[in-house]
Amino acid sequence: MSEEEERLYRALLRRDASPPPSDAQEPDPEPRTSAEESTLDRLVALGLATRTGQGAVRPVPPPRAVDALIDVRLRRLREDLENEAGRHSVVESLFLERRNAAPSPQAAADDHGRTVKQLHGIEAVREAIDELTFFARTEDLTTEPTGLLTPESIAVSHPINMRLLRRGVRLRMIMGAAIMKDDTTLAYMRDLVSHGAEVRISHHPIERVIIVDRSAALTPIDPADTSVGALLVREPGLVATLVTLYERMWEAAEELPGEDADMPSDVEREILAMLREADKDETAARRLGMSVRTYRKHLAGVMRRLGATNRVGAALLAHEKGWLS
Repeated sequence: MSEEEERLYRALLRRDASPPPSDAQEPDPEPRTSAEESTLDRLVALGLATRTGQGAVRPVPPPRAVDALIDVRLRRLREDLENEAGRHSVVESLFLERRNAAPSPQAAADDHGRTVKQLHGIEAVREAIDELTFFARTEDLTTEPTGLLTPESIAVSHPINMRLLRRGVRLRMIMGAAIMKDDTTLAYMRDLVSHGAEVRISHHPIERVIIVDRSAALTPIDPADTSVGALLVREPGLVATLVTLYERMWEAAEELPGEDADMPSDVEREILAMLREADKDETAARRLGMSVRTYRKHLAGVMRRLGATNRVGAALLAHEKGWLS
């Protein structure tokens, strides 16, 4: 934070502490130079101030301002350290040490030429995830069939996912429907979305898989007990098949609703209106310019949100909620 930024922030605090004008109207802002306007923009960008709908600048409370400055400093330090480690290939060299360690004759024979490797135990799986995500460059695809994450899992995955997002890696996640009943997991997913991740919810059974850069994938050895371990797959044909499976699961899933998800989207309003105006799905889909399959998918989603068991019930519940007004 520069001296000029600090000076203006303090000036904003003093101005906000002054008694309001008697007519309760917002005073005209004092004339500012272009340099001061630029400094105010930086204060807003740093999270030390906000702009009102009328363009006036308001300081955030001092505790929030200090937290914002700490976050900025920590983020820059982390980025500097990651860049420095990348320039000197620190992580690559450490992984190379492990790879070059002389294996037992039996292990060397077992691993020679293999494109599918068994990883036994959760620690081995986490090590593989760390390595794959560290070297990820374009895309990370993940599913969580249960839709639930423990605080421990979130603590482990959060820094990994944030590192991916900071590097511009596209992060897509499919969560099981139980997420909507777990506030901790839901809040974590929404936080990731706010940083650029893409999250969808599946109301159908999905397979557990992690795919990185479409060149390597992890799937559980035993889907019923992921603690057993995982298969690390690098065989191009198998990975391509898993990517196809993932895309199908993604297409069948729904967008993660935001915190303001109580109100219906425009598409949902149109779908509900068709319940009154069209007696056949084909007619409704044609009027809305979508396929029958897409129409039915949207309709099923609306009914789930409303808790309706049939279309008549959905129309009645939507009317009671004011969705059709």
